[in-house]
Amino acid sequence: MTFSAEIRESIRLRSENICEYCRLPAYASVLPHQIDHIIGRQHHGSDELANLCLCCIRCNLKKGPNIASIDPETGQVTALYHPRQHLWGHHFRLLDARIIGLTAEGRTTVDLLDMNGEDRLQLRYALVRRGWTP
Repeated sequence: MTFSAEIRESIRLRSENICEYCRLPAYASVLPHQIDHIIGRQHHGSDELANLCLCCIRCNLKKGPNIASIDPETGQVTALYHPRQHLWGHHFRLLDARIIGLTAEGRTTVDLLDMNGEDRLQLRYALVRRGWTP
């Protein structure tokens, strides 16, 4: 999907140019961050700004069209974190370089998006050493 330059810039400004899922800053990513439909079009999600977010390519590929997955703690089907409806700090926290899910939505999103994969941990360790915080 192609978005106008105005919409892309609006989303980048709103997100402060960070992935709205894993909080990776765009400057630390090899590939440009992408615009994601929070609720995919196949689930009747719209192209309105309220349904769009900025995300790194890794989170976008892992999330795909999913709007829910299995909470690894309870085994229950659980909605994913929604950047327009939820506060990141309510659902996640950073412990060293590991993103910890604090709620069912947080745990499910961390698990599905593989936010603590080894490559991501190494990158976040390097960013944390430079003073970065999500």
